[in-house]
Amino acid sequence: MKNVSALYDNYDDAKAAVKTLEDAGVPSDHISIVSRKDGKQEVEGQGNNAAEGAGTGAGIGAVAGGAGGLLAGLGMLAIPGIGPVVAAGWLAAAAAGAVAGAVVGGAAGGIVGALIKAGIPEKDAEVYAEALRRGGSVVIAKVEDDKAVTSQTILNNVRPVILEDRREKYAAEGWSRFDETADPYTSDQIAAEQRRYRIDPRV
Repeated sequence: MKNVSALYDNYDDAKAAVKTLEDAGVPSDHISIVSRKDGKQEVEGQGNNAAEGAGTGAGIGAVAGGAGGLLAGLGMLAIPGIGPVVAAGWLAAAAAGAVAGAVVGGAAGGIVGALIKAGIPEKDAEVYAEALRRGGSVVIAKVEDDKAVTSQTILNNVRPVILEDRREKYAAEGWSRFDETADPYTSDQIAAEQRRYRIDPRV
């Protein structure tokens, strides 16, 4: 099995990527999505599935039982430095576990640690986490080796963030790494980020 992943500025793009992966035959319980909830997003299936999945060690998608796909199992949790997120799948359970018991501030702790354990290189995991803080969404899928290229292409066809470009933009502001102790972005700050990158949340 290999992991494929992408970062999106727009929740709807991340949602479209999940649905396209499912349509291509990737099982729902092999896919994860984590998206910053800004207080204005409308997402399907919100509930306490995230807490249930984390408590049992099961992926959030597994809690949904596959009925309606991964997005039917979205739940909510709070991640230090990021704030409230909607999430589903095995990464959501890992993130919830990291919130509950990981060593905060270490490379192997918190959301960055959960991303690293999911196969994301540390320097990319830092950007993923910072982008989540600023209103982004992450999609990760575990796929068979012979489906990795096709699955990554699916993710790449839905307007993903170019990580190196985003890292450079963050660095130009003085950013160097994700800070779990920082205040989460407010709805207004997230809206400003969307304007900055010309993101239309309705698209």
